[in-house]
Amino acid sequence: MIQNDKKIINAWCFFDWANSAYSLVITAAIFPVYYNQATRAAFGGSNMVSFFGIEVENTVLLSYAYSLSYLIIAFLLPMLSGIADYSGNKKIFMRFFTMLGATACFTLYFFDGANVELGIIAAVIASIGFAGGLVFYNAFLPEIATPDRYDAVSARGFSMGYLGSTLLLLVNLIMVLKYEMFGFSSAGVASQISFLMVGAWWLSFSQITFHHLKDKKKTNPINASVLGKGFHELQRVWQSLRKQANTKRFLISFFCYSTGVQTVLLIAAIFAEKELSMESSELIGVVLLLQIVAILGALLTAQISKRKGNQFTLLLLLCIWVVICVGAFLVDSKAQFFGLAALLGATMGGVQSLSRATYAKLLPENTPDTASYFSFYDVLEKVSIVVGTFLNGYITQLSDGNMRNSMLTLACFFMVGAIVMSRVKVKAADTSAV
Repeated sequence: MIQNDKKIINAWCFFDWANSAYSLVITAAIFPVYYNQATRAAFGGSNMVSFFGIEVENTVLLSYAYSLSYLIIAFLLPMLSGIADYSGNKKIFMRFFTMLGATACFTLYFFDGANVELGIIAAVIASIGFAGGLVFYNAFLPEIATPDRYDAVSARGFSMGYLGSTLLLLVNLIMVLKYEMFGFSSAGVASQISFLMVGAWWLSFSQITFHHLKDKKKTNPINASVLGKGFHELQRVWQSLRKQANTKRFLISFFCYSTGVQTVLLIAAIFAEKELSMESSELIGVVLLLQIVAILGALLTAQISKRKGNQFTLLLLLCIWVVICVGAFLVDSKAQFFGLAALLGATMGGVQSLSRATYAKLLPENTPDTASYFSFYDVLEKVSIVVGTFLNGYITQLSDGNMRNSMLTLACFFMVGAIVMSRVKVKAADTSAV
């Protein structure tokens, strides 16, 4: 492929347009609300459901499902990275994970609350399909653009993903609110149709990417050594990081606050529906608010970081996240929650983008293999989600279904992250031993 070719870059970006609909509509907005309401209706108004004969709280089960999916993803990432590096067949694997994720979304149409096993399994598989496809999607970037264009091309993909997912969510919101106008019998049926639409959206728009991207042919076979290479690379990076005190402190801080950030984003809609009895339309409105404010927040964060530095800005954001978690524990009205949602949106984009930028600054100078370091970063983030979602489910279970106590636990993760971050110096990674 020709690097920096406008047509190829646009086609690559369409993969973000295609699969981001899953992360917004399924993970963040419509599915969590539908899941709660459908399971409650199917089990006589109770929040307790039967999952393969085991009685468990519906929100606890969903948290555990997310935890399992990200645990599987964290295990698969190193193997997939090895395949992406050494195989000339990245597009085949992109197609496979796209089909896997889209088919799981189609399957969610048949989830009616009573067949909770089907809903949970489909949600887990969709999550794996989404994350698996991204590994090979990212691996194409060095082949379609020169290093001086990485940031711009990556940002374009992010923007395409945001625009596409928001557009589809707006359509689904209208469907749920005005379901009679579309001939649906209920908002629940409209939600089920939206799952089909996500699968179709994901599958169809990704074909633009598949049509234009060409694999860079290699002769390296996929064998046991290739599958294990990713794990060897992670081990090598860890050995290197053990000697870099500053970078290691940052990663410890990142793990702590990422545990909170990712978990809050995953459970925000469920929390509002369960603890504040928000309607579907209100919850989708909250997610749209988050998306819009997140862009403004990311821009503002960049300006603050430019003037005050990465460490100061991250510490400020972490303090705000502590306020958000404590506020969620205390919130008792929808108006208050919308205020917290606006604050959440203003910080979520900034903390994620600034974290990755800060990590890049802390890598050793003249690092020849940044991909391995960022693979380690990605795996660490996925493991943090496993910890966060599992703790949320476990604490909610201990609290008889009350999700507020888990928010205080997440606040502690942010505080620990801030304490460790206060000892990080954002400059070239130091190589002194701890």
